[in-house]
Amino acid sequence: MTGRARARARGRPPGQETAIPPVGALAAQQPLPAQQPPQPGVPPAAAEERGGRGRQRGPWSLPQQQGLQISAGFQELSLSDRGGRRRDFHDLGINTRQAIEHVQDSKTGSSGTVLKLVANFFRLTSRPQWALYQYHVGYSPEMEARRLRSALLLQHENIIGRTHAFDGSILFLPKKLGNKVTEVFSRTRNGEDVKITITLTNELPPSSPTCLQFYNIIFRRLLKMLNLQQIGRNYYNPSDPVSIPKHRLMVWPGFTSSILQYEQNIMLCVDVSHKILRSETVLDFMYSLYYQVEEQRFRDVCAKELIGLVVLTKYNNRTYRVDDVDWDASPQCTFRKADGSEISYVDYYKKQYNQEITDLNQPVLISQSKRRRGSVMTVPVVLIPELCFLTGLTEKMRNDCNMMKDLAVHTRLPPEQRQREVGKLIDYIQKDDSVQKELQDWGLSFDSNLLSFSGRVVQAERILQSGNAFDYNPQLADWTKETRGVPLICSKPLDNWLLVYTRRSYESANTLLQNLFKVTPSLGIRMNKATMIEVEDRTESYLRALQQSITPETNIVVCVLSSVRKDKYDAIKRYLCTDCPIPSQCVIARTLSKPQTAVTIATKIALQMNCKMGGELWTVDIPLKQVMVVGIDCYHDTLSGKQSAAGFVASLNQTLTRWFSRCVVQGRGQELVDGLKACLQTALREWSKWNTCLPSRVIVYRDGVGDGQLGTLVNYEVPQFLDCLRTVGKDYNPRLTVIVVKKRVSTRFFAEYGTELKNPPPGTVVDVEVTRPEWYDFFIVSQSVRNGCVSPTHYNVIYDTSKLKPDHVQRLTYKLCHLYYNWSGVIRVPAPCQYAHKLAFLVGQSIHREPNLLLSDKLYYL
Repeated sequence: MTGRARARARGRPPGQETAIPPVGALAAQQPLPAQQPPQPGVPPAAAEERGGRGRQRGPWSLPQQQGLQISAGFQELSLSDRGGRRRDFHDLGINTRQAIEHVQDSKTGSSGTVLKLVANFFRLTSRPQWALYQYHVGYSPEMEARRLRSALLLQHENIIGRTHAFDGSILFLPKKLGNKVTEVFSRTRNGEDVKITITLTNELPPSSPTCLQFYNIIFRRLLKMLNLQQIGRNYYNPSDPVSIPKHRLMVWPGFTSSILQYEQNIMLCVDVSHKILRSETVLDFMYSLYYQVEEQRFRDVCAKELIGLVVLTKYNNRTYRVDDVDWDASPQCTFRKADGSEISYVDYYKKQYNQEITDLNQPVLISQSKRRRGSVMTVPVVLIPELCFLTGLTEKMRNDCNMMKDLAVHTRLPPEQRQREVGKLIDYIQKDDSVQKELQDWGLSFDSNLLSFSGRVVQAERILQSGNAFDYNPQLADWTKETRGVPLICSKPLDNWLLVYTRRSYESANTLLQNLFKVTPSLGIRMNKATMIEVEDRTESYLRALQQSITPETNIVVCVLSSVRKDKYDAIKRYLCTDCPIPSQCVIARTLSKPQTAVTIATKIALQMNCKMGGELWTVDIPLKQVMVVGIDCYHDTLSGKQSAAGFVASLNQTLTRWFSRCVVQGRGQELVDGLKACLQTALREWSKWNTCLPSRVIVYRDGVGDGQLGTLVNYEVPQFLDCLRTVGKDYNPRLTVIVVKKRVSTRFFAEYGTELKNPPPGTVVDVEVTRPEWYDFFIVSQSVRNGCVSPTHYNVIYDTSKLKPDHVQRLTYKLCHLYYNWSGVIRVPAPCQYAHKLAFLVGQSIHREPNLLLSDKLYYL
């Protein structure tokens, strides 16, 4: 019977294909070498971790024994995903500093006071002084399973030696084999002969950058030897979990690690990592949800809750992102193995992982795992909800103060405790004999002490507000008290505004109104009584009221919402940001109900309303003249159309208190912005209107770009900026600086105060030792934290014709961290980056289309 005939016989349309179970059902069926017993995966989850279910339970109705088939082409696609090596080390090929003349000799600043620092780095004190030989290993017939490839190669340890590193396709050896091409034969358990071709591709001196990849491969092997389990890119210790039974959470402690060339040394960066697991499976979650929502809404609500979540399968300790829920499939469905036979998911998991699936009618989850880096093709992987454990926290959990407080005890470690935890890893390595032997075989050793060096603390900024200048406590990085009751730089009157509320929220709305009357005079805001509009607690009622009540004279709309309902909030914002462009403020009634905080809340709302109408709050001294500062960030929407929203924000005046914004909605998962040229052209026109001239300098802060994308950024986005500047005018040639902003860094700094380690104070700048020699980069700790360790922000100047001194770039960057109007304190990134993030988030989460340009000169997205 043909494949199409079998498909028709099972009641499925011809050509319909299904996904494979995780970790390659196809690859897993390949025979192992005869000399070696089958290598089991990670031991299956304990019986108590697998929830037992009655076989007929479940809010899902599925056909019995629906067969599924995989086509030959799809098999090939699935198999290719297993091969090759994951390139998770940093991109070493981009030397942006080389192209920036004025920092080729030195990129360090000098201003500020010296501060002794310790960082979470360990020097590589010795490394191989002999050449390293790199080989490519090929198989005939092709073997895609990495485990199988390693097992077949290990049959020839007498030739390659015990000291080797193999990642599935690249083999590193400390010795040169007799021939450039070595051919050997291995035999599988089924007696099939496999030819292995080992070809010398490179002879690497000890100074070669490729050796860094090799060092990372070796270090990952050491972590596995220490019985740490790899999940994603990090390694965790499942044998030492922290249980938080009150919230049904479990925390696995672990480490992030990378070995890179820094300014003077190759160093190992180690940071503490925590994997948060929930003790409930996806199936538990689905049942719980089923009893909370109406039956007809269950599937839609379930899909919305699950899609985008990351789940852990404990039988192999791998994480997957849920991309879809297939309600028409079940564990009883079958797929075709590589040998042509068919097996059901139930039998596959029992045979492969000793996992018993008890609910045979549950739907399956689909994860679109990437085929290879940079490829748009994806390989669907089937996951069984009963075997998937939820990871991370939901929005509801994050809003639970008690839960976050209990969790922070274990995850937000203060500096001294974090330093001890980081030091534990080196202790483990030094005390484990097998690990030490492995290091000695390769000639590697690490310093046992954390890196010590000096940083600088730049001078604190003065806050300028309506002719007044304020100093604030630099340790707290907050000026709320100092500027309380002082008139704003520019206050917008509330002459004609709407206050929309439900009957239940009348008291809250009235309280807000009374408190606004109290706080606005001292801020210099003239305020009339609002037009009060009572509506029913339904989305359509809010929209109808807005349509009927908004006039051209309306300044702003304030909506008091009875509860957190995303659909209601989204509908209001979509209407007021696109169809009827007017600033708006949404407030949850519960926020206004606490008497002890009512005035403080009203003050913050008044400030936000003023900003959204085009007002200005405070500034700092900006010595640079005729400079336009730009911030860019992207938000990836995983639910509505899989689109990305790119936020673009540019300053309009000398004091950097007014901002122009545009948002470009892009294709699925796209990080690099396509519409930059149009955004910048419009921003330059707006600047010209405000200043009657064009800026002589444009400084761009680009957020949300990983090291691996730097090449694309340099070759793709920067030329868009340059093209745009050239088209503005024949004689217009402004200086351009492009700075990449990275928040997700593993680097941590600890300030030495005698024998104590504390967080470095805000304004700490680091541009030595732990920066990269090929980049013009620096770190700034700008914010203050109450709990745990402060995270520095990494800045990488990838293009610069401004020729500003490193000191000046660092100071300007720190100044910009003071200008975010949603917080009267210093934030972690420059204000334009945070504004771009807020704009992209609003569009990506709620509006899903480009906002009306009539709002572009206001901070309506705060």
